[in-house]
Amino acid sequence: MTLSWLNGQPADGLPVHDRGLAYGDGLFETIRVTGGRARLLERHVQRLAEGAQRLAIPLDIDELRTELLQFCQALGQGVAKLIVTRGTGQRGYALPQPCRPQRLLLGSPLPAYPAQHAECGIRLFPCDTRLAEQPRLAGIKHLNRLEQVLARAEWQDPAFAEGLMRDMSGRVIEGVFSNLFLITEGHLRTASLSRCGVSGVMRAEIMARAAGLALPVNECDISYSELLQADEVFVCNSLYGIWPVTGLAERVWSVGPLTRKLQTVVADLLSDS
Repeated sequence: MTLSWLNGQPADGLPVHDRGLAYGDGLFETIRVTGGRARLLERHVQRLAEGAQRLAIPLDIDELRTELLQFCQALGQGVAKLIVTRGTGQRGYALPQPCRPQRLLLGSPLPAYPAQHAECGIRLFPCDTRLAEQPRLAGIKHLNRLEQVLARAEWQDPAFAEGLMRDMSGRVIEGVFSNLFLITEGHLRTASLSRCGVSGVMRAEIMARAAGLALPVNECDISYSELLQADEVFVCNSLYGIWPVTGLAERVWSVGPLTRKLQTVVADLLSDS
């Protein structure tokens, strides 16, 4: 089922002078919908609210949450993509006064990821495209995804389900459309996102649940060599949950017990119940 709303009403596009089109001036969330419900709703709303605050986009979060709930009920099953832009404006970078944000909701079917990705694991492609370091944008899911577009264009081989992205200093940050975790001596590690990267909602959920399991979690700088020395590696996002990583360049991993345990822990987020 496909569905599209603009500011709460059925629509099929944005005004041509919208700043989201001209400058990528906005934010987005990609939300799994099952049984008419938005999964990880509050984490998505919280990240969107933080991003709007950082970009100085005025949003009525309660109104947006209500609209999103109604949209997900209408969609039933699939993916709800919420795009918030600063709205229309005249030519130039100066902020429009007053600012009237636009809310675009797009519904589509869930992607048909192969079940073997979660069961048997995936290989990562080592991308040459690096993430620029900009602390003011780090963590939020802004509309400018050109780095990811360039990185994803680096491979066409279906043997690679995801790509590894590093920052300009070579630190391991994330996947092209996922966050990355590694496990070393029973400790869970994920990259610090203080300079660049997207603070994923599934990443946040995994960290919270790991803490509930008394599994130590550390957000820190991770070098490429440290990644290759890890005992287990996995990637995650809010649509598919967790995929074990079984290969990167010449390095090969087995699907480890802690990765399997965490897959089980977040399985409820992917079910229809």
